[in-house]
Amino acid sequence: MSDIQTLATTTLQGRDADFAGVRRIRAIALALLLFFLVFAPLVMYPSFLMKAMCFAIFACAFNLMLGYVGLMCFGSAAFFGLASYVSAYATKTWGVQPELAVLSGTVAATLLGAAFGLVAIRRQGIYFATITLALAQLVYFVCVQAPGFTGGEDGIIEIPRRALFGFIDITNDKTLYAVVSAIFLASVIFVYRVIDSPFGQVLRAIRDNEQRAISLGYRVNTYKVIAFTLSAGLAGLAGALKAIVVQVASLTDVHWTTSGDPIVMTLVGGLGTVMGPAFGAMVFMGLQTYLSELRSWVLFVQGAVFFVCVMFFRNGVMGLVPQRIRKWL
Repeated sequence: MSDIQTLATTTLQGRDADFAGVRRIRAIALALLLFFLVFAPLVMYPSFLMKAMCFAIFACAFNLMLGYVGLMCFGSAAFFGLASYVSAYATKTWGVQPELAVLSGTVAATLLGAAFGLVAIRRQGIYFATITLALAQLVYFVCVQAPGFTGGEDGIIEIPRRALFGFIDITNDKTLYAVVSAIFLASVIFVYRVIDSPFGQVLRAIRDNEQRAISLGYRVNTYKVIAFTLSAGLAGLAGALKAIVVQVASLTDVHWTTSGDPIVMTLVGGLGTVMGPAFGAMVFMGLQTYLSELRSWVLFVQGAVFFVCVMFFRNGVMGLVPQRIRKWL
């Protein structure tokens, strides 16, 4: 009996040590991220960093579906674009405060994600991806046919930046940068909490072996719909925040090509990690911004980077990190 107790105690101690190691590594990663956010404006434009962080949240939302549930969604632009329009319209037409505008866009995307999830989750694989793309195209069609709400091809421009909570002046880029950084950090921590929770463990089980998860009694479709809804809400947060940052909401936000952006960002950064998609978003947006003088050749450079990552770094940039650390990030 004493041998069994000793073995159990040793096992628990080893598990506690692993958990402590995970927490330590993630604390270091978050500290490095905070360090980057504090000092990055000294060498890069805050406007670029804010837009990159919005797309980093977008990429993390997509990765929550593909990296942790194994579902390829080709309709992420529907949630991103709808939230962008709702946030922009509420701010410019109704004159609401920016925090309420962002919240309304996020809620709208979450509700749309729940509705789409209930429909799309009935299929798997390429059929699931095709359904999400088709549903996203329906949203795009509605946006084109509703110029009174979306502004048509002109979009909604010159979105005003009112005081956040009535007293925080976000017309100043430095102040707005601090706000966007805080939201970005909160989103990263939220994703960490989701994947580390019992709910997140079930999602990983579904991704690894769905039939076994079903045999264990889990309602797989329910978990998938919840994950889909959370991903849509996070994508909506990114779109709503982007509208305030860039002060523009256009048909590009809801176009099907925008759904491809988080896919590239995630694969470049590292699928199934939290920090990977965020880093991939920074790389992707950096190529677009700092190589803009190349015009159409920017697409060629992006394609070349994507090709190199897929061919030589199967785990993205995070593949350069040792495997044991990478799976914790």
